[in-house]
Amino acid sequence: MSGVWVFKNGVVRLVENPGAESLDGSRQGSNTRRKVLVHTPSNEVITCYGVLERKLSSLGWERYYDDPDLLQFHIASTVHLISLPKDFNKFKSTHMYDIVVKNRNMFEVRCLINECVDVVM
Repeated sequence: MSGVWVFKNGVVRLVENPGAESLDGSRQGSNTRRKVLVHTPSNEVITCYGVLERKLSSLGWERYYDDPDLLQFHIASTVHLISLPKDFNKFKSTHMYDIVVKNRNMFEVRCLINECVDVVM
């Protein structure tokens, strides 16, 4: 991953395309790259948390309900925990890469540019 690390309001985050995103987090320009999470065995783009939860459940992930502000998944006998924002609109590429790393060969992040799909590894 490349980009610029931004520290704001006590939170550090990676801005992957600094020209497309301002420091306050708003998108700029109409030709920005949008990343999507794809379930590779089915080649299905994850469009909502319901689809993602079904895919993760089939891989052995269990849902935690402890924090009302997060969707959390844990897989038994590991230390892995996936924490996602409750609002799918706040589901960013850092969350996607977290899922990819913890589920090798099952998910990948792809970059959409004007309806063309490029694989991002």
